[in-house]
Amino acid sequence: RKIIFEKQWFYLDNAIGHTYGTTFEVTSGGNLQPKQEVEETTAETKEAGTDNRNIVDDGKSQKLTHDDIKALKDKGIKGQEIVQQLIENSTTFRDKTEFAQDKYIKKKKKKYEAVITIVKPSTRILSTMYYAREPGKINHLRYDTLAQMLTLGNIRAGNKMIVMETCAGLVLGAVMERMGGYGSIIQMYPGGGPVRAATSCFGFPKLFFDNLHEFPLSKVDSLLSGTFSTETLPSEPEDNALAEESNGLTEEKQISLQETEEESTTETAMEINQTEEQDTMDINAEDVELKENKEKQNKDNVREKQRKQWERRKKLIETAALLREKNADGLIVASKFHPTPLLLALLEFVAPSRPFVVYCQYKEPLLECYTKLRERGGVINLKLSETWLRNYQVLPDRSHPKLTMSGGGGYLLSGITVVLDKGKSDSSNLEGLKMEEPSSKRCKVQDLHC
Repeated sequence: RKIIFEKQWFYLDNAIGHTYGTTFEVTSGGNLQPKQEVEETTAETKEAGTDNRNIVDDGKSQKLTHDDIKALKDKGIKGQEIVQQLIENSTTFRDKTEFAQDKYIKKKKKKYEAVITIVKPSTRILSTMYYAREPGKINHLRYDTLAQMLTLGNIRAGNKMIVMETCAGLVLGAVMERMGGYGSIIQMYPGGGPVRAATSCFGFPKLFFDNLHEFPLSKVDSLLSGTFSTETLPSEPEDNALAEESNGLTEEKQISLQETEEESTTETAMEINQTEEQDTMDINAEDVELKENKEKQNKDNVREKQRKQWERRKKLIETAALLREKNADGLIVASKFHPTPLLLALLEFVAPSRPFVVYCQYKEPLLECYTKLRERGGVINLKLSETWLRNYQVLPDRSHPKLTMSGGGGYLLSGITVVLDKGKSDSSNLEGLKMEEPSSKRCKVQDLHC
């Protein structure tokens, strides 16, 4: 299919079989050809000015017009030659400084040279691309914040991770990449099914998806309370054999009834139209065959749908069994929903002494979450953090911070789970306090309660 990228269209057929990192040139017709390594001649760039104070951007420095450049393109002249002609026809190019000349050539090459490099997808590339182009789809999760989430969550091979995210599958893909296909991941999802648009862009092999499970958020409460059931979904196909046979019998009865009705209608038609031609009868026979084929297809579709529902039910039961073990090695939450109820529910499935990380675009929901966790207990080392990021241009003699930078990359709440002893009541805690505290403090506590 045709790929449109950066105002350039091309076909990827010729790219198949080449290694990642290969640079291609887009030829006429949108075909890709591997670019030959050509040594750039810098004879024209040797002559340079000392500063740019006398250069006025009035739009008259370039002798070539838009029509001239279009005519060069129509002749089939390559982008490199067009850039060379632009340099030669510029009246101010030689007055610019060496740095300004490099910047001018780089800008014109990007515009007129149709060169594409195909790189292997990775978390860094995809997160940078999503944040630059469609930050709303990933809840404005910046790439450095995502890197911290993977580190604070101790994501590694062999883990059993719970991931709850509404970032188009970017966080899930990052976790899968770091785990390398070893261990298991349980994705909690809202709505009808999980969204994995960004996950599919990673190009993971099938092995990575074998240990990926999904579980709906709507059934978390029933799983915790012990009332979880999958009765709404159909049972195993073998158990449904009798039902299918009965359905088949009813369908056959319906077909036979339809056939008798069709026969009766054809008989009446033959009585009325005795002089009907043979070809019309052939057409009627074809109609009957078409109907029978459609009915057969419908039966096959119903069986296929039942099979898919049974497979889905089987996977759901397996995932529920994994969650019931309550021994997950970590929890990652990065969603558009309020984090407090999500975290309090999902922490029940995490084993003690395991990390958890919660991302939110705003600080206030995480502050509320922090307070609730402190009141509940069962967690230590709670930290609420925000990262400050600034990009730097690093080039010879002109390294400096970039003038534009992102305003914020969101906030992270991280901590470690510990055993929550629910057996002790407040009174027993008070008695323990009385026994352990020094006499002076014990008196104060008694005075307060009097």
